[in-house]
Amino acid sequence: MDKTLLPKKGNPVIYIVLLLVIISLMAVLHLCSRQAPATASHEAGGDTLRVAIEYSPLACYTYNDTLGGFAYDALRLMAATAHRNVKFYPIVQLEDALNALCDNRYHILVAQFPVTKENRNQFLFTDELYLDRQVLVQRNDSAGIPPVKSQLDLAGKTLWVVKGSPMRDRIESLAREIGDSIYTTEDSNYGPEQLFMRVAAGEISYAVINESIARSLAEKYSNVDIATGISFTQFQSFIISKDNVELCDSLNSWLRTLKALPAFSDLCRRYHLSK
Repeated sequence: MDKTLLPKKGNPVIYIVLLLVIISLMAVLHLCSRQAPATASHEAGGDTLRVAIEYSPLACYTYNDTLGGFAYDALRLMAATAHRNVKFYPIVQLEDALNALCDNRYHILVAQFPVTKENRNQFLFTDELYLDRQVLVQRNDSAGIPPVKSQLDLAGKTLWVVKGSPMRDRIESLAREIGDSIYTTEDSNYGPEQLFMRVAAGEISYAVINESIARSLAEKYSNVDIATGISFTQFQSFIISKDNVELCDSLNSWLRTLKALPAFSDLCRRYHLSK
C-alpha cells in the first residue's frame, strides 16, 4: 500500500479506523467475488443485472463477515420480487464507474450522484428511492465550535470531493452565489466515507459528501460538524446509461412494486431515510 495515501497526522484512533475502512473495502470485494446472485437460476450474464455499487454505510458495507447496506438490501429484495439475478461489483472511484456504465460494463450504478438537470443530460435515472442533500464535513475547534457556520464562510476555503462527483459543479455554483472563490480538490483514491475520515483525522480541513453518509458517521465523532448544507434536498436514484431506456422502464416498474412492500418501508426506517 502506498503510504503517501494514508493520513500523516491527527488522532491515532481515527488513523486506525481509516485503515479498518480500507480493510473492510477489501472484504467487500472478496465477499462479492464469491457471492451468488440474488436468485441462483442463471449464471452472471444473460438475465443477470450487473450492479456497480459504491462502498459506503448507506450503499454497501460489511458487518460480521456479511454484506449489507440500504441499496444492497433494496436491490436484492427487488431482484427477488422481479425474479431477476443480480451481481454486485463494489467500486470506489466514481469517475471510473461512470465511464464503465457508459461502456455497458455495468447495467446499474449505485452511488452518491444527485438527480440534477445537468446529470440528466448524460444519464438516465430511475424513480427516486429516497431524499438526500450534500453537506460540509468539518472539525470543531477546541471550544466545540465549527469554523464554517454558513455558506458565506466558505469564501477562500478548499473543499475536497470524490473525483468525478457532480458536487464540484454545485460548489462552483455556490461560489457564484456568494460572490467569492471556493476551491475544490478531487480525491481520486477514496470514496465519501474515507473523505469523512480524512477530515476527522485532521488530514484535510473540509469535505463535501451526502448527508445520509455523513450523519451515520458523525454519530461516532463528536469533533466533526455536518450542519452546513451545500445543496438543496435532492432525489437519489439508481443510475443507468443514456441508451438503456428499456432497462430504466423495467426498473421503474419493479421499483413501484418494491416500494409498496412493507419490507421496503422497514428498510427505510432501519437506515433512517425519507421516502
